[in-house]
Amino acid sequence: MKRIIGVNSNCYHGYSIEEAIEGIQKAGFHYIELTATKGWTEHVFPNMSFEYLNTVKDKMQNAGLIPFAMSGHCNLMDKSRIGDFISNIRLAAFFGCEYIVSSIGEAHLEDKSVIGNEAVAKQIQELIPYLREYNLKLVLEVHGDHGTGMILKEIVDQVNSEFVGINYDTANAIFYGDVDMEKDLAGCMDQIAFMHLKDKAGEKKEWDFPALGKGYVDFPMVFKQLEKAKNGCPFSIEIEFTAEGPKNLDEINQAVKDSYEYLKALGFEL
Repeated sequence: MKRIIGVNSNCYHGYSIEEAIEGIQKAGFHYIELTATKGWTEHVFPNMSFEYLNTVKDKMQNAGLIPFAMSGHCNLMDKSRIGDFISNIRLAAFFGCEYIVSSIGEAHLEDKSVIGNEAVAKQIQELIPYLREYNLKLVLEVHGDHGTGMILKEIVDQVNSEFVGINYDTANAIFYGDVDMEKDLAGCMDQIAFMHLKDKAGEKKEWDFPALGKGYVDFPMVFKQLEKAKNGCPFSIEIEFTAEGPKNLDEINQAVKDSYEYLKALGFEL
């Protein structure tokens, strides 16, 4: 099944968007997920000048890279951050993205009690008018308190909108959810609209996310499940290395290239 396969610019955390564009293009990819995560990776950001954002758009066009998604993570349960997220929605639309990615954030009240899924879904529903206006799909990432696909499916089912789905992060399901991934995927497949292909090495709770094929995520099983369900969701490769980070830019470029070769060997059209 032919599908969009890109690279998350967050692989180049600590380096510039220009370096990310060059490395992703040289590896052979044609799609990029831009990162606009406040205080972490601000490769593009709403407070950047219109002139600069246009130069980034031009660089991607010249490199033959299509910005199909934006990683615009905010804590969506923090009402003070909703304005930031709406700005990211508008920025994603400026670049012509089809998807905007965010984790939900910590679903706790001030007294630390957990907010129920129904309340989470209600808050997500408030974003739908903006998603509809800019024709974007919000894909909620397997992350943190919402570390399994099954948890997110409960929320997305309650949101009940074509503009909201799941971003299944294959390594986060291990790191945060400690799941039987085959069962977890099967249980939420109908709501998976996007997938971060991320490998996992080391102990389950160890920050170790290498190039694809260098860890123990059973990607052939994941791909088989998707094919069986006729789910053609886009893929975005994310490599976050170890807690120490990559040694240098060359190590990132090599990991991105290794991931390209891994998928190519499995028969994907890139």
